[in-house]
Order: sequence, then C-alpha cells, then structure tokens
Amino acid sequence: LVIDIDRSKRCVTARDGTQARYDRLLIATGSKPFILPIPGSKLEGVIAFRDIYDVNKMLAYSETKKNAVVLGGGLLGLEAANGLAQRGMHVTVIHSKEVLLNRQLDATAGHLLQQELTSRNVKFKMPAETEELLADDSGHVRAVRFADGSELDCDLFVMAIGVRPNFELAEKAGLHCEKGIVVSDTLQTYDPSIYAVGECIQHRGDTFGLVAPLFEQARVCANHLSGHGVAEYKTLPSATKLKVTGINLFSLGNFLGDEESEEIRFSDPSAKVYKKLVIKDRHIIGVVLYGDTKDGSWYQSLLEQRCNIEDMREFLIFGQGYFQTAKQTTTLDLAG
Repeated sequence: LVIDIDRSKRCVTARDGTQARYDRLLIATGSKPFILPIPGSKLEGVIAFRDIYDVNKMLAYSETKKNAVVLGGGLLGLEAANGLAQRGMHVTVIHSKEVLLNRQLDATAGHLLQQELTSRNVKFKMPAETEELLADDSGHVRAVRFADGSELDCDLFVMAIGVRPNFELAEKAGLHCEKGIVVSDTLQTYDPSIYAVGECIQHRGDTFGLVAPLFEQARVCANHLSGHGVAEYKTLPSATKLKVTGINLFSLGNFLGDEESEEIRFSDPSAKVYKKLVIKDRHIIGVVLYGDTKDGSWYQSLLEQRCNIEDMREFLIFGQGYFQTAKQTTTLDLAG
C-alpha cells in the first residue's frame, strides 16, 4: 500500500518501506462509500453496499434476520433491496426524493418502477429524512427514526447513497484536488508526470461512479503513457440500466430538458411501456425508456453523433425498425 508520493524525487513509498522511482505515475485510488453522518451510523448491522464483503454480510443477515432498510433510491440501493426481498426479508427503501432514480428517470418512469418493485414486496418511505439509528441493548441497530418522529423496525441497515473519491494520497503530495483529483483532458494532474483515472478524479467538474466512462479514461491515459500523446478524454452522457431481472429501463442525457427543448412521448400504461425523447435544435439531448428498451442503443448513437432528426421526427418515438420500414415504404411510393 503506497502511503507517500515524493514528487521532487519522483518516488513512491509503501507502508512496508519499499520505494519505487517513476518517470510517469498513474493514480487510480478509487472511491469509498459515503456513510450518512447521523447518530448510530457505527452500530452493528449498519453497512455500506460496495464490495463482496458487504454482499456476504447481507446474505448472512438474510438467513437469520427479518427487517432490512435500504437508504438510497438509486441504482445500487434498488438492486440491494430487490436482492434482499428475493431472499425473504421485509425490505423498505428510504429515499429523500419523491421519485426513484431521480437522477436518471422522470416522474412517470419513476412511478412505474416503484409500482413494479412494490409488486415484488419492496416497500418505500419517500420522501423521508433519516434522523437517527437506534440501538438495542447489545449495540445492534434495532430501528430507524425519521425527522417526522416516526420509527421503522430494522435488523439490517444498508447505506447505498453514493461514493466519495479517494484523493487523500494525492492531496498529501500537493496535487490540486477539489471533489476529486483534478485532471485535464489528457488525464494529467497538476503535475504533468502524474496521471489519474477512475472514481478518484474530477474532470471538468464531474466525478464518476459508473464503469463506462472509466474504460474510456483508461484508453485515453494508455494512449499518453505509451508515448502517442494525442487522445483527449471527453465526457459523454452515460446510459443507465437497472440490473434487476424483468425490469427494463434506459436513461441517457438531459432527460428533463429545459425551456428551449421539447418532448416526444409514448405511453401505454396497461403494457407498462413509457418512452420520452427530449429534442433541442433538431437533436436528441435526452432519453427515458421504461418497459421497452430495445431502441436504447439507437437513440444513444443518434445523441452521441448529434444527428439531425428532423426528417425522422414523426417516426422517431416508435423505434429504429419502424423508421426503417416507413423509410422503405416512402421510397417505394416515390419510385412508383
């Protein structure tokens, strides 16, 4: 484990005293789960959802305990809640917002998702503000108390409310850090001989918690470390998918839009299908799909390539297959 970076000597020191010199240094220290700083956060039975040890602990609790509470209505929180419910626990998700996956879904799609998870025996308390975790006589969590004074029985409390970049080592070395290690478009830090990638960095004000942008960062960084030195990292909208069997959703870009954008929607409540495209200046800038996500990659391609969709606008919401069929029919009509 590296505990020190000496930039003047270009040398790193490990905890056991081992030292190694470098010409170029790559920092990829990742992140740590955010733990809500409330009374009781260090009780037994209070865990994060970050690694295999957390998963194993949840599995063990599901064998002997009854009531699980998951804090966080984001991707990880909902996946944890669904898994615990499948193992027979009584699960309640606490979320501070009125909409699940509020960073990825609008109100309509969020409501459909909540309905589906409710049918799978997951309960919800939202919006809700967690105030304190209460202990039993042995120092184990027994209940959650909310700002409104209500309480909820709890044998297992899972915090799934995001991560924080690990940048202490970089900061100690005098590198510029804000929310993470600040890097340029070439993934270089304040020191041009030191690069950083992954969940520990901050690029153009953004931090990262999904794997897709990390792969692209690694590609750009490898281009520079191998001596080519021409690639630049550009943050592209990352698509969101929920890894819960039988729930298909897709979200991308600015799905809420702004005053200058417009929306194309399709909704079939009985089939549990909802689609929304956000259009601005004849380009797709945001997508929300629920129930039918097969055209997600097509919409993503149109968004990333900034394709002018004006000529396909009337067919766009029905998907790529429908558009191609309509295009072929139009071509045949014109030929005839």
